Amino acid sequence: MELLRDQDDWAPDPPPGRAAVEALLDGEPDLRKAMDGLGFGPVGDYFTYRLSDPTYLAGLALIQAHWNAPRSSFELACGIGHYSRDLARRGVVTAGGDVVFAKLWLARRYVAPATRFACFDAAYPFPLASGSADLAICQDAFYFLPKKAHVADELRRVSGGGTIVVGHAHNAAAQNHSSGAPLTVEGYAALLPDPLLYDDAELTEAFVFRRTPVPRAAAELGGSEAVCLVSGAREAADGPDLTLPPPGTPLLPNPLYTLSGDDPVALRLGWPSVRYEDEYAPRSGYLPEGLEVPRAVLDCAARGAVGKDPKVDLLARSRVLLDLLGLA
Repeated sequence: MELLRDQDDWAPDPPPGRAAVEALLDGEPDLRKAMDGLGFGPVGDYFTYRLSDPTYLAGLALIQAHWNAPRSSFELACGIGHYSRDLARRGVVTAGGDVVFAKLWLARRYVAPATRFACFDAAYPFPLASGSADLAICQDAFYFLPKKAHVADELRRVSGGGTIVVGHAHNAAAQNHSSGAPLTVEGYAALLPDPLLYDDAELTEAFVFRRTPVPRAAAELGGSEAVCLVSGAREAADGPDLTLPPPGTPLLPNPLYTLSGDDPVALRLGWPSVRYEDEYAPRSGYLPEGLEVPRAVLDCAARGAVGKDPKVDLLARSRVLLDLLGLA
């Protein structure tokens, strides 16, 4: 039980009380109630709406642009396992690590049950064999980590010459919404051999418009709020379309929307908090403020028509419809 009360140094709220954790273990709450019981606070919003936030789409665009047909992957600072979930559904043998046991407990129970997880501090040697992952990922977390040179070296060791993807690394030279210990673009670039550099916001646009993202020189990214790096494989292999869930996946409306009416169904976008809106809304223009969707389209989506129905695919790519299995 005490492991479920443990938090990292950046947690915004105090740890949950023992009674709250005991109630959680005695019941069968859904994911959001479990996160509330564990005292996740605004981090619970981050994980609940993760699949449609612009930083998540940027990470998918980066992985797809440098898809190396991985047989295995490792996700550092994996949180509750969203990327591991996406990769496991494409046939990748996935592993993840995080310093917070509660996040891994949620990941295994709700989000990515096929993934193997390890709880460890990234400031020390990783408990993974050298060359155990063809693809190593650290998304929206690298800027938090101390001993960044050590972390980069360990990612290189674990990947064994495969592809390393570091996404949404906050730029110390630009204003950011989150805390952390970011580096400058040049500081990040010095940690990995011959990296390709990207603007995080441009990667989100590449995802939305289904185009190939363009790498930039470090000097061009000085004003970027966040940058992304890829080291290792250069040529992308043919792979899955990460802008859509796997064919046949049941889809439901994004929980950011409230629904009303029967046919058509009216969807209205709302934000869970002012803080969340301030951080994500300016780059979430792909999410329509409001729309009406025929009931038949929603029914087809719920039956797994993604990949077969253009109307369903359009709503899935714009993140109005999501693969919420295990997350809702």
